[in-house]
Amino acid sequence: MADFVQGLDAGKLVLAGTVLSFAISPFSAPPYNLPIFLFGTFAQESNDAVQSLRVFTGCLAVSILYDLIWMFTNGQPVLSKLLTILLFLLKFPTAAVFLFTLRQRGTRFTLGTDVGGATVWSMPGGFTSMGRDGYQTVDDEPRSPPRVASAARPNPAAVSQPTLQPGAYQNA
Repeated sequence: MADFVQGLDAGKLVLAGTVLSFAISPFSAPPYNLPIFLFGTFAQESNDAVQSLRVFTGCLAVSILYDLIWMFTNGQPVLSKLLTILLFLLKFPTAAVFLFTLRQRGTRFTLGTDVGGATVWSMPGGFTSMGRDGYQTVDDEPRSPPRVASAARPNPAAVSQPTLQPGAYQNA
């Protein structure tokens, strides 16, 4: 099965899906197929865009389910129905090729974020508090706060505080 999927050309599959969805778009057909396949042509062309491939593969896989719902709830003429079924069947190998491409590029398809992976929480810019530079680990001895020279502090008795009336503003 992997050899069969590996032998398929992703560009030709996406192009066939784009042309087929464009051909049935003026008629009674699912309206989401053409935008998905147009995005697929963009995602397939860029070699380093893994996120775009993930999004396209996810949208394509979900649209398979939507196609089933759409076909059972909406009526179509015979030719449109035949082309919609053909497009539906084309989505399976296309999704398989793009899943294989994601796997080749060293990533996997996940729904949402990787909760089980290693998450390193950090604050941007480095946290400083009480004169410390950077973080203090649990194993380090507690650091003493830096000492401020007493000559720089004014005598509190020498500074006179003006008396304020209730509700008046105060300057710091």
